[in-house]
Amino acid sequence: MPAKTDSDLDDVQPLGDDTAIQASRVVAAYATDADECRVFLSMLGIDPAKPEA
Repeated sequence: MPAKTDSDLDDVQPLGDDTAIQASRVVAAYATDADECRVFLSMLGIDPAKPEA
């Protein structure tokens, strides 16, 4: 599989809120601990959820 070029990366769109929430739930379900969960979320480019005030 060839490496991504800059023109391929221009087509990448940011995750929507719903998609990020669903991905976070899947990651949390499969992660063995909090550190692994943070690493997986970081790999996906998802910031940790901030508690609402």
